[in-house]
Amino acid sequence: MRLRPPPGALPVAIIAAGALLSSTAAAAPPEGKVEGALPRAAPAPPAGARTAGAVDQGTGGDPAAPEADDAIEAQEDGAATAQPPPVRPRVQLATRPPPLHVEYAQYGVALAAEISLDAGAACPRSGPLYSCILGSGGGLAIRSGYRSPGPWYFGGAYQFTKMDSSNLYRLGIFQQLRAEMRYMPDIGYRAAPYFSAGIGGVVYGNEWGVETGGALIFGGVGVELEVSRRAVLGVSCVYRPVLLAGWQDTANYERATAIAQFVGFELLLEVRTELGRR
Repeated sequence: MRLRPPPGALPVAIIAAGALLSSTAAAAPPEGKVEGALPRAAPAPPAGARTAGAVDQGTGGDPAAPEADDAIEAQEDGAATAQPPPVRPRVQLATRPPPLHVEYAQYGVALAAEISLDAGAACPRSGPLYSCILGSGGGLAIRSGYRSPGPWYFGGAYQFTKMDSSNLYRLGIFQQLRAEMRYMPDIGYRAAPYFSAGIGGVVYGNEWGVETGGALIFGGVGVELEVSRRAVLGVSCVYRPVLLAGWQDTANYERATAIAQFVGFELLLEVRTELGRR
């Protein structure tokens, strides 16, 4: 036996089911949005910018925190851009200073000694002329010259020496007038060696008189000590052969032409006057 619903019950059931479905339906999406679309993420703030209302954990909300952050960033930027200090070369304490390249007028005096090695034919070793009229002696030299910026010196000198004449002369004076040159290599010290050479003329006689004369050449070595830029001390030793013409001495003896040989020593003091610079 089949049961049938009473009349009018079916429409009521349909209405109730529709109301139940409508109460469980999802709410319609708001205006301007599509149902099922994902929400957009907020844009990220630029690097170094601070968001409004954000508080740093280390500052505790202090208003001066932005200035501290700026200072830290400035220090980091400065450390990143700082260059390492330049490497300075080592200073060589023993480096010699450059030469001054100064020209000087150089002049002075010297104590001189003439040591006779051989008087030659002027003093024969036998006969009535055995007494030597030309022996050793000492005296004074006066000189002046030009000192170049380089190693060269050019000048002249006048020297007189009282010689041992074995009492044949009361006062035998041996006079020299010389042209001189020196070569002084630069070794970087106040005391410097030099080589000297020159040529000149001589006269000899009693009490500044002239009874004979001749020529000489010489060559030697010396050492010059620079006491200051304006004064020098030095010693020198030279070998000096002298050609003397024959003459008649005060005892009326005829002296033959002779080549006498001497070794000369000098202790000199010279002063410089600056002429100019190059």
